[in-house]
Amino acid sequence: MKIACVGGGPAGLYFALLMKLHDRRHDVTVFERNVAGSTYGWGVVFGDDLRHRLHSADPVSAGQLDQAAFRWVNEVVDIDGERALAECDGYSVNRRLLLDILAGRARDLGVRIEFDHEVTPGQLPDADLIVACDGVSSRTRLDAGTFQTGIDVGANKYIWLGTDKVFESFTFPFVRTDSGWVWAHAYGFDAQSSTFIVECSPRTWSGLGFDTMAPQDGLALLEKLFEHQLDGHRLAGDVRDDVSPRWLNFRTVTNQRWYDGKVVLAGDAAHTAHFTIGSGTKLAIDDAIALAGSLRQHGELEPALAAYQEQRQSRLLQPQSEARLSAEWFESIPRYIDLQPRQFLTLLRARRSPLLPRLSPRLYYRLHQATEDVTVLRELRSQVGRKAAAISSRRKPARPAGGATPQGG
Repeated sequence: MKIACVGGGPAGLYFALLMKLHDRRHDVTVFERNVAGSTYGWGVVFGDDLRHRLHSADPVSAGQLDQAAFRWVNEVVDIDGERALAECDGYSVNRRLLLDILAGRARDLGVRIEFDHEVTPGQLPDADLIVACDGVSSRTRLDAGTFQTGIDVGANKYIWLGTDKVFESFTFPFVRTDSGWVWAHAYGFDAQSSTFIVECSPRTWSGLGFDTMAPQDGLALLEKLFEHQLDGHRLAGDVRDDVSPRWLNFRTVTNQRWYDGKVVLAGDAAHTAHFTIGSGTKLAIDDAIALAGSLRQHGELEPALAAYQEQRQSRLLQPQSEARLSAEWFESIPRYIDLQPRQFLTLLRARRSPLLPRLSPRLYYRLHQATEDVTVLRELRSQVGRKAAAISSRRKPARPAGGATPQGG
């Protein structure tokens, strides 16, 4: 089969290497519009579930990622200097290094990667299968116009930054300002650097002047606001020198159809999940694994793509619901911020629960504490939550695509 992957992110690279790993006779090319070594973002997070799937799919690249991974321990919330901690752990990796590892492995298997090669609308590559994995603003998807795309724009403003302070715990610092609360999602991804995503309400954003401020002035103000949590370390914008950091509104992308003829969607072109659940890379790689598996299982293209669409749309129902609830929790910070730090952290960690918006924060906290240590009661709480989730899922669909603001991360 002749395969073209439009987009050199995790979905495209991992799918390409899996297809070559299965059958070296496949002719696979990845087209990436950016030059080699150029990427957005800083570090990405992943858990043991993804690590296990990576080892099952390709132990070679999985072993390289294990070597590159940074393990953070515990979650910490810091509310104007008052802290609370929850025991947990996870992994993160430098996004550029992740892509370098996947690209290197793909090349070793015989995949051609053409950097600085943008596939323009109306001029798709000549191939038996075209995988559109060119991001949230996918030109391949937009050009086809047959996927029934919906885009829901979140209310909060956020900016994806980095810092040379290494956060060894996943840290949520909250800072009170005269215009409202500003907070960050901070986690280390190697021995020298951390991701530092800043988020706030649109009212706070404009009240602090970010809507009219030059990018470097905005960074300076954020360094001042988070001076205590940064311990004198600096913030930096995009890892690409030619790109200034931008404030964005997160766009949740959905598609009723995932394939049309020989064109199939994967990664952010097919779906997005709010960054506050940290699943973007995981879901993109899961797409690649599922698509490669479906093509191996089915002898013909159309049944393979139909099975892939059905499987991934079904599997995404829960993470998409959790992502929506998580985004709405952070859009409702005034509802929770007056709790004690320990209570606040408990509800922050429970933010994916569909029960939480339906109960007062203090009532939910008492319910959570009363049921946490009793297995039967904890399961009852989960059952009620799942029923509430089913009701919550009956909401109006996202609006049709078009006119949305740019998105990164």
